[in-house]
Amino acid sequence: MKIWHPYTQEATELPPIPIDRGKGAYLYTRDGRRLIDGISSWWVNLHGHGHPLISKAIAEQARKLEHVIFAGFTHEAAEELAERLAVILPAELDRVFYSDNGSTAVEVALKIAIQYWYNRGEPTKYRIVALEHAYHGDTIGAMSVSADSPFTAAFKVLRLPVLRVRNAAELEELLSARSHEIAAMIIEPLVQGAGGMKIYAASDLRRFQQLCAEHNVLLIADEVFTGLGRTGRMFACEHAGITPDLMCLSKGLTGGFLPFAVTVCRREIYAAFYSKDRSRTFFHGHSYAGNPLGCAAANATLKIFETEPVFDRISAIERIHKMHLGGLRKHPIVVDVRMLGTIAAIELLAADAGYLSSVRSRLYHFFIEHGVLLRPLGNVVYLVPPYVIGPDDLHYTYEIIEKALEII
Repeated sequence: MKIWHPYTQEATELPPIPIDRGKGAYLYTRDGRRLIDGISSWWVNLHGHGHPLISKAIAEQARKLEHVIFAGFTHEAAEELAERLAVILPAELDRVFYSDNGSTAVEVALKIAIQYWYNRGEPTKYRIVALEHAYHGDTIGAMSVSADSPFTAAFKVLRLPVLRVRNAAELEELLSARSHEIAAMIIEPLVQGAGGMKIYAASDLRRFQQLCAEHNVLLIADEVFTGLGRTGRMFACEHAGITPDLMCLSKGLTGGFLPFAVTVCRREIYAAFYSKDRSRTFFHGHSYAGNPLGCAAANATLKIFETEPVFDRISAIERIHKMHLGGLRKHPIVVDVRMLGTIAAIELLAADAGYLSSVRSRLYHFFIEHGVLLRPLGNVVYLVPPYVIGPDDLHYTYEIIEKALEII
């Protein structure tokens, strides 16, 4: 039996690199090399690899209770996580649904939004609005609200019809004409991650929320990537001063240790499901819902925000990003640079721009050869480092990027 790796064309890619261990911002290969993890292993290792507090929390929970069916039962770790989320989230978001990954958290949000209107006697409000360049995951619903791309091309027959807009003006026009059939709008607040680290203004996000509220349409914030400090605030929505109707969290929630996700919603949304009529139940779940180990990892991850100077580290990363991006902007093959919080992106000139750009593989292998894990999104080189990365390692990463620009 051989492994089929994700997002990998194994006919053209080199064999996968065996990793033996990780610590802090580093990954260590089987042959003894050290790599700086410049993308937090797909954006999940907020506090670095092998953080002892998270490791300990999982081990202690495993000795006590590894799993229990979550329908009709609960446990201490799940209850503690709900309390911790209540502290950091807006008070209006006071119901949490546990799942296992970002795509599933989005599926949950979409289903809640559609059934909310169904339960209220408005079954014609079922359509979803999404932004161009969006990426929300790879399951059918999440893929449907994502943009057309190589990820989705083969699955047109399966994808649900979605209404797409590019900006607030188009949203206003759409909602003015069709809000009676629209259940929700889903957005990645401020940063469209897998779509190329595209960043839009907080004023646009604020306008999206205003328009949805005016037209009686729910707003879903997919903070799977942007949440938990990535943009310099605990949640990207905070930059715009808005509270969405539903929010999805995953990726960094467990610090990179375990798959886990949450979907939170406003109390009035939950109220539409709370009834003696059992047909109004939210019939969704999975075998590992509310898994105690995932809850324990999430609790430890959130506790680190309380016990360590996490936002000081985030500010330090921001300063270094700004220091280097100014110079890179002037490079002749750099089309654009952009950043928000710990997220930085350098878009390169390429004849075949886009996710399948041929420049991607050359850059990736150059970075690996020089001890840095960066995985460009086509012709967009981006950095999303663990918050514990040291300044010397981040400066070195930029040095390697600058060298790479000279050889492509």
